[in-house]
Amino acid sequence: MPVIIDGKKTASDIRKEIADEVSAMKDRGARVPHLAAILVGDNPSSVSYVTNKVRDCEEVGFESTLVRLGDNTGEDILMARIAAFNRNPDIDAFIVQLPLPSHISETRVIESIDPSKDADGFHPVNLGRMMIGLPCFLPATPYGIVELIRRYNIETTGKRCIVIGRSNIVGRPLSILLSQKGIDATVTVVHSRTKEMSCIVREADIIVAAMGSPGFVKADMVKEGAVVIDVGTTRIPAPGTKSGFRLAGDVDFENVASRCSYITPVPGGVGPMTRVSLLRNTMVAAKNRR
Repeated sequence: MPVIIDGKKTASDIRKEIADEVSAMKDRGARVPHLAAILVGDNPSSVSYVTNKVRDCEEVGFESTLVRLGDNTGEDILMARIAAFNRNPDIDAFIVQLPLPSHISETRVIESIDPSKDADGFHPVNLGRMMIGLPCFLPATPYGIVELIRRYNIETTGKRCIVIGRSNIVGRPLSILLSQKGIDATVTVVHSRTKEMSCIVREADIIVAAMGSPGFVKADMVKEGAVVIDVGTTRIPAPGTKSGFRLAGDVDFENVASRCSYITPVPGGVGPMTRVSLLRNTMVAAKNRR
């Protein structure tokens, strides 16, 4: 049977470590870190995600601010909010929750965030510094995945790692992190235009599925003993549940798990690690500002 990688417990352990650090800061009379968020619209996934972030801040002792704007908010109004957060010395780091309404340019929004307050790690300055191994704020989901691998003592040196998906938020930055010195995996990125993808994925010692396609990774794509990290979190209808939906990963967990040495569940795997990575980036931002 595989080891189930428990992201929920690991994130809880990290929050406890952060809370202890915040307590020590209070004892010294230092100001505690402050994480802010801007949410545009009422996307259910985004609302849930940001609500959990606020709860995380309360748990570890951070200050938090949440600004909610309507779906029809103009880009200029959002940019003014971002500029105000950039100038506010009491806010150490902040995020603008994605996705944004179609009339707002995500690229312009990301580039307008002060890189020193970029809790999500999406700004080109932080991505560029990550590329060449300089100190920076790492993208939250790749950061969380690497931390899971580290805390479960999963061997990566020389291992063949296949990242399925090439988004700027997960696939591309994660492929860079996994290939850096100290992790030393041999990384291949496959995507929707890759030919004979199943054959390539079948060679992997470590598979990271980040396509947003429920159940995409089947048992015949996974070799015996592989490590499987499932980033997918797609809402699909589930009439018998209280919410009316359930979260589905990119991996056919029921049929894949028995072939794995380690595997993450959905939910409870990568998701909690993404949120806790925001707290870790905010803690670093607060220390840098001091």
